[in-house]
Amino acid sequence: MNPHAMLVSTLSLLLGTTITISSNHWVMAWTGLEINTLAIIPFISKPHHPRAIEATIKYFLVQATASALLLFSSMSNAWATGQWDITQLTHPTSCILLTIAISMKLGLVPFHFWFPEVLQGSSMTTALLLSTALKLPPITILLMTSHSLNPTLLTIMAISSAALGGWMGLNQTQIRKILAFSSISHMGWMVVIIIYNPNLTLLTFYLYTLMTTTVFLTLSTTKTLKLTTMMTSWTKTPMLNATLMMTLLSLAGLPPLTGFLPKWLIIQELTKQEMTLTATIMAMLSLLGLFFYLRLAYYSTITLPPNTTNHMKQWHTNKTTSTPVAILTSLATLLLPLSPMIPTTL
Repeated sequence: MNPHAMLVSTLSLLLGTTITISSNHWVMAWTGLEINTLAIIPFISKPHHPRAIEATIKYFLVQATASALLLFSSMSNAWATGQWDITQLTHPTSCILLTIAISMKLGLVPFHFWFPEVLQGSSMTTALLLSTALKLPPITILLMTSHSLNPTLLTIMAISSAALGGWMGLNQTQIRKILAFSSISHMGWMVVIIIYNPNLTLLTFYLYTLMTTTVFLTLSTTKTLKLTTMMTSWTKTPMLNATLMMTLLSLAGLPPLTGFLPKWLIIQELTKQEMTLTATIMAMLSLLGLFFYLRLAYYSTITLPPNTTNHMKQWHTNKTTSTPVAILTSLATLLLPLSPMIPTTL
C-alpha cells in the first residue's frame, strides 16, 4: 500500500475509535463508527484478489446496515424522550434496535455470518485489526447503554454465540476462520456479564485482545494460514511454535494460564447474580471451544502431517523471534497470579 494511504487510513482508524469512545452524543458516536468503517476498507481490499473484494463488499454492507440501525435507534429515542445523550437511552424499541445494531458490528449470533468470511478474505494483519481494535468502539457503546438493555435478550445472544462459536470452529481447517469463531465465542462471554459488571467485560476484552494479538502475530511470523501448513511450521521456529501452543491453550481458558482469569471471574459473578444455570451452560459450552483449541495446539507442536504426500520442509530460519511477540506471549500465559488484585479494582 502507498505509504501516504497507509498513514491516512491508520490515523483515521485511531481518530474514529477515539471519537466513538469519548463521545456523549449519538451523532458523534455514529460518526466515529463510520470513520472506522471507511478507514479499514482499504486494508481489506488491498490484496487485489476476488476473495478480498468479496470480503470488502460484505463488510461494507453489514457495517452500513448496522450504522443505519444505530442512527435510527438514537433518532427514535430522541423523538420519544428529547435526549441525544448516549447514557439516556430509555425507549424500549430504541434499546432493541441498538442491541441489533451493536450485535451486527460485533458479529454476535444471529448476525455473525459476515465475520468468518471477511476474516478469511483479509490478510493476517487486517484480520487482527477486525478481531480486536475495531470491536472496542461498539463494546464501548454497549458499555455506556448497558443499564438500559434487555438482560434476557443479551443472555440468549451470549449463550447462542458461545455455542455457535464453539460448534462451528470444530469443522474448520482455515486458521483465520477458526479464530473468527473463537472471537464470536469470546464475544458471548463478554456480553453475558455486561449488565451486571461492565468492568469485567472490559477486562475480558483486554485479555482477549492480548491473547489474540499474540496468536495472529505468531502465525504471521511463521506464515501459517491453514492446518496443513501449521503441521510443518515447527521446522521454521520450534520455540515460537511451542509458545504458540501455550497461547492457544490460554485462549481456550485452561488454568493456570491467563485466559482462565476472565472466565473464572465471569462464572463467579454470574453465580453471585443467582444465574447459576447460565454460568453452568457457558462453562459447558467452553468445552466445545476447548476441542478446536486443543487441535490447534496439537498441530502447532512437533507433529508430522498424517499423509504420505511429499512436502517441502522449511528448516530453521535465521529470523529470531521479535521482542514484541516474546513480551505478548509472556503476558498471554503468565498473568493469572495477578488475579487476587483484580476483584478489588472491579
